[in-house]
Amino acid sequence: MSRQIALLVDRQGKASLVLVGDTGSIYIPELPRARSGAGRLRGLRLLHTHLTDALLSQEDLMDMLFLRLDSVGVLTVDEFGGPDTFQHAHLLPGGGDEPYRVHPPTRWDKVETNFNDQAQALEDELTRITADARETDSKSGRAILVSVSQAPKSIQESSLNELAELADTAGLTVAGTMIQRVRQTNYKFILGKGKLAELEVLALTGNASVILFDGELSPAQLHNLADVTERKVIDRTQLILDIFAQRASTRAGKLQVELAQLQYTQPRLTGKNRAMDRLAGGIGGRGPGETKLETDRRKVRERIARIKKDIEALRTQRGYTRGRRAKARVPVASLVGYTNAGKSTLLNTLTNAEVLAEDKLFATLDTTTRRLRFPEERELILTDTVGFIRSLPKELKEAFRATLEELEAADLLLHVADAGHPELEMQLTAVEGILEELELNEIPKVLVLNKWETLDEEAAQALSHLYPQAIKVSAVTRFGLDDLTAEIIRRIDWERDL
Repeated sequence: MSRQIALLVDRQGKASLVLVGDTGSIYIPELPRARSGAGRLRGLRLLHTHLTDALLSQEDLMDMLFLRLDSVGVLTVDEFGGPDTFQHAHLLPGGGDEPYRVHPPTRWDKVETNFNDQAQALEDELTRITADARETDSKSGRAILVSVSQAPKSIQESSLNELAELADTAGLTVAGTMIQRVRQTNYKFILGKGKLAELEVLALTGNASVILFDGELSPAQLHNLADVTERKVIDRTQLILDIFAQRASTRAGKLQVELAQLQYTQPRLTGKNRAMDRLAGGIGGRGPGETKLETDRRKVRERIARIKKDIEALRTQRGYTRGRRAKARVPVASLVGYTNAGKSTLLNTLTNAEVLAEDKLFATLDTTTRRLRFPEERELILTDTVGFIRSLPKELKEAFRATLEELEAADLLLHVADAGHPELEMQLTAVEGILEELELNEIPKVLVLNKWETLDEEAAQALSHLYPQAIKVSAVTRFGLDDLTAEIIRRIDWERDL
């Protein structure tokens, strides 16, 4: 026949599939999903022929890796079509330089390996590693962080550091990172085949169940990557939305997060998933003729419209509140800045409030308002807003516009920044860019360099020289708060407001 033949053999020794290829290769069709559990192999081993004297190829090893096969074996044939040499390989749990072991070739009639015992031993070791990881890991999962970009490696590393902080906030443990600088992004998988294999090795050895990409993936890329790796694949936008969903506490915050999630999900409801694209089967079960996919899309559109209506009502209510403040002629100062810059801690220190303040990204999602009293019967409204972040998902910008409208009524913006952060300049630029997008750059601003206590003398002198107009404070030690309140008093037009 001059065709390669393959068998997929289960643990009982039965042929689950018989495959017929061409002279040089065999196509493996879509297999049933892998058996559940991080320590489980698929329960199938692949045995196939090569019509030449070539032994296991890199493609064979990649198939074993991606499909999590018990093992892969190749049998060469002699000039008469009889069996000749056998070679096999299996995965190696626990990491190391190679994720698999390739055994030396031997004559086909001298093979003494018990493949079932070998597969069971591998699974036992994988299960042990998984259990050890669970014992040392109090978080909800392990993730590999991936950056694929045209940006220089130093910028990608900086962005991955922030992604690691986001992952920690979301409850993920970082099990490894991968950086690839490309001239042009692969539209189908974002990564090339070689890098995909490297990623799978990294995920396998790191016992990771999540692949987290820095940046936004297209619907096709998400689908294709999830199919290839059989792991959960998410992008930066999904991660931020998940954090917001975890932390939203008020009705307004929850509505805005749900709107952002639905707007992100809507274009990703594709017909690629056959379970969604199938008619509600059976006589009498087809409804008006809509597919499941069309029904899902319609429900999402209806829910989005309903949430927008509710948010509009909240915006109107907030408008009334701002109107009452304007009539009372009480000036407003708003804390803005990069996430985790210490805005909530500063609000608590200035007003003796007890607003939630954590050393995590996006600890504050809902606008908090407190009164700050000064001598001479002066007072103002101090508001704490959601922190900004670079490349803020467009869905979140739109959804949180109602919250950020509070800033439009501000007489003064206090731009709070983490003085000790290695990416201080980038964070300042990102916040200024978002304020400009929101058309808030005309409101007077005061730069407040917080966490001054984290700097050594040399760094403090350098920043003082670089930002001479900034107010240096520590919300923890109360250093510089008198200077800050004096600057607020100086910058507010009390005659107009009071």
